[in-house]
Amino acid sequence: MRALVTGGAGLIGSHIADLLLLEGWQVRILDNLEPQTHRKGKPAWIPQSADFIEADIRDRSAVTAALRDIDVVFHDAIYGGYMPEIAKFVHVNSFGTAQMLEIIRDENLPVKKVIVASSQAVYSEGAANCRQHGVVFPSVRPAQQLRSGDFAVHCPHCGAETTSVPTGEGAPIRGESVYAITKIDQERLVLIWGQQIGIPTVALRYSCTYGPRQSVFNPYTGVIAIFCTRLLNDQSPVFYEDGFQTRDLCFVEDIARANLLAATCDTLDGQAVNVGSGKAATIREVARIISEALNIHIEPITRGEFRPGEIRHLISDITRIRAVGFSPEVDLEAGIGRYLDWIRAQADVRDYFATAETLLRSKGIVRQVQTTV
Repeated sequence: MRALVTGGAGLIGSHIADLLLLEGWQVRILDNLEPQTHRKGKPAWIPQSADFIEADIRDRSAVTAALRDIDVVFHDAIYGGYMPEIAKFVHVNSFGTAQMLEIIRDENLPVKKVIVASSQAVYSEGAANCRQHGVVFPSVRPAQQLRSGDFAVHCPHCGAETTSVPTGEGAPIRGESVYAITKIDQERLVLIWGQQIGIPTVALRYSCTYGPRQSVFNPYTGVIAIFCTRLLNDQSPVFYEDGFQTRDLCFVEDIARANLLAATCDTLDGQAVNVGSGKAATIREVARIISEALNIHIEPITRGEFRPGEIRHLISDITRIRAVGFSPEVDLEAGIGRYLDWIRAQADVRDYFATAETLLRSKGIVRQVQTTV
């Protein structure tokens, strides 16, 4: 089998490429080596046995060449995180995906399956349980609520505080950030296109993914990477809200295995599918695990800031992918340990977060809670 992995130099794409090569696939990688992520250019982990094309997913001629003689496309090229750009998100994620699909169709290429990287960010909030109304699907918490210091998720019917429960693929998708909107674009484009032209497609909704190769240069993505670089530079981890928000954190090798599974079975075809650990950890717990593993004990700081549109709690219900044999293998503490082993071997582990924070505040992406005297 011949695979194209777009974004194949990145965290997830590179691990997909490694796994495919291990399984005997021929692999071609297309990646533009985004400077924000690959500050030192082409990373050493790109396999010599893979065909590497340095090009942007928006470059029609390069993408056309990369798609030649490909059986399966693993589409992981994205612009992501809490970057302040709007047009670039839409151009890279939405337009780049649409153009790639158009090329496959118009060039009548022999692609047999397309697997697109979607995200849990497509959900407005995680599913929640209300004592009176049972399982509910709250909308995004209004900025005015967050500004008042109320970070709870309230029932949309009665306003009572709720508790988080696993979120299945049937939950409403709304997209409460530019990034999330473009992830909805990507998965809907791919799934509808596949139905129209008869090529199997799968949209994998990744939970928060972490592990070796997560960029130490990009201060806009990856809470684990950000906390690590802060602590290694004798800086306090920074909590938005109160630090009790929860995340489903999934080790990158588990995400790669889910991609291979989606490529080699037909049960998931035509569907959006959650991929995660199925467990939740608070941001405070993540900071504690990293601090203890590094043996660097610096008290985290909470500045009374929040990010509008951010999900408070989300646990991925992974029943659908478990039914075809997927099971997460790396727990959070072991995964963080493996990431720290990798980050200790990196030569340039500086704190890029402080400068990024200033920019995010100026763009209104990070806001301050209003206090009353």
